[in-house]
Amino acid sequence: MYSPTEQFADFNKVNVTQAAKIASVALENTERLVTLNMNAVKLVLATGVEGVNAVASVKDVQDLLTLRAKYAETGVETATAYTRSLYEISSQAQAQFTALAEEVWSNYTKDTAAWVEKATKNAPAGSETAVNAFKSTFAASTAAFDQIQKATKQVVSFADASVRAASANAASAAKSASKGRKAA
Repeated sequence: MYSPTEQFADFNKVNVTQAAKIASVALENTERLVTLNMNAVKLVLATGVEGVNAVASVKDVQDLLTLRAKYAETGVETATAYTRSLYEISSQAQAQFTALAEEVWSNYTKDTAAWVEKATKNAPAGSETAVNAFKSTFAASTAAFDQIQKATKQVVSFADASVRAASANAASAAKSASKGRKAA
């Protein structure tokens, strides 16, 4: 026998489970961001102390210029590494949330299709047209969502490749610039 109350109770149980998964992923990635930022603060403080000590031991202007170039290069490398790590964490979090969303959507469409089938069996006589219209609307919306999801994955993949290429180019340019300063 079809029981809407049981069906909705099952939907709610699934929703609570999904909410717990989302919270877990959010907390895990927040922890990763906090760790990254704490490590960055420690590195900046250590570099600052090292820099102050190095400036205190400078004997002439040439040493100061060399020191400035060294810390400029180190700063660019540190900023690039931090940005790269931040991007990696963000990309991984996005992938985790996308996987959860796909799982939720898959379960939703499966459960809704099952619900529609059960409701169809208990539909009053003469409602076949309305039931068929609902089924075809649901199938069309599911297909449209699947197409949008595929297109979104392609855009995200392209954007990811572009960001990674830009990051590699920035790191390469920073190294080239520092080599040029050293040669001069």
